[in-house]
Amino acid sequence: MNKDFIQALDAVEKEKGIDKDELINAIEAAITSAYKKNYGSSQNVKIIINRDDGEIKVYSTKDVVENVEDGLLEISLSDARNLNESYELGDIAEIEVKPKDFGRIAAQNAKQLVVQRIKEAERNIVFNEFVSREDEIINGIIHRKEKNNIFIDLGKTEGILAPNEQIQGEDYIQNKRIKVYILEVKKTSKGPQIYVSRTHPGLVKRLFESEVPEIFDGTVQIKSISREAGSRTKIAVSAADPNIDPVGSCVGPKGTRVQNIVDELNGEKIDIIKWSENPNEYISSSLSPAKVLSVEVTEANKSALIVVDDYQLSLAIGKEGQNARLAAKLTGWKIDIKSKSQLDRISTIDNIEKSILDDIDLDIDLDLDIDL
Repeated sequence: MNKDFIQALDAVEKEKGIDKDELINAIEAAITSAYKKNYGSSQNVKIIINRDDGEIKVYSTKDVVENVEDGLLEISLSDARNLNESYELGDIAEIEVKPKDFGRIAAQNAKQLVVQRIKEAERNIVFNEFVSREDEIINGIIHRKEKNNIFIDLGKTEGILAPNEQIQGEDYIQNKRIKVYILEVKKTSKGPQIYVSRTHPGLVKRLFESEVPEIFDGTVQIKSISREAGSRTKIAVSAADPNIDPVGSCVGPKGTRVQNIVDELNGEKIDIIKWSENPNEYISSSLSPAKVLSVEVTEANKSALIVVDDYQLSLAIGKEGQNARLAAKLTGWKIDIKSKSQLDRISTIDNIEKSILDDIDLDIDLDLDIDL
């Protein structure tokens, strides 16, 4: 150990971001372990490395006692005071020793332990960096595909894009740049595992935050998102300042802001809705692009009856019910959509049923009168 080695540790600290003191502590622990393997594990030993010049000093530590029973672990008060007059009973005396033959095997063990501790430190740095970035988006490069998992190069480590987090129909071409959402970071014996997603609604939220300055600074707020990845997303936004148009802010000049997000999501349709405290207005807007004639809400079970023109019915429901389904997820309300003609027929049937019931009641009353 010398100044050259200390300089090497300085270089490792700078290049890998591992604290030099942490490395030296690891080396001290490694040498301690190797020393005990070489000279016996029953004795207490303390290794100190000078942080400036790399000089190693080995100390045997012993309890200062009145009567020595174990010479490896204890030292008498008189012998301790021969080393340092300040020692008292109960103190721990440090006696410098000069091991003559540390041994090739012991040195190799020390080296292995040092390498292991450096790897652990690197893994901890990566884990701490990425665990603080959960629920954020990150740029990566598609590295490889293995057992339907896509591995994304994130720089210091790889992210795992599992099959259920992949957008159906999206091509994952090797070396292609891609934005992913950091779903979860786990610490494992093999190092941190970073799970990422392309389907999570949070990906859309973070993309809007990066594209729309008003969302990033809090002027415009995202209230709710519902998404069927690869097909359609609905996002509800609001602004505290009535002079700010939250929808216009998200769309951007000539639609550039939202178009950038659509391009990143490979053409996924995005409906931007103005959020409202009024459930009638909010539910009506959530069914965009369909035009709603009326909304009748029932607060008790959070359900809403929506009426649209006949030619708007298929648009309001959407292909395979997607538009209505996304609107329900966005608002948190159960939504039942009827066309105007359907409602008129229901109303007519209700009137007929009411008329029949009224006639039955009348007949019963007449029979009773006759009997009387």
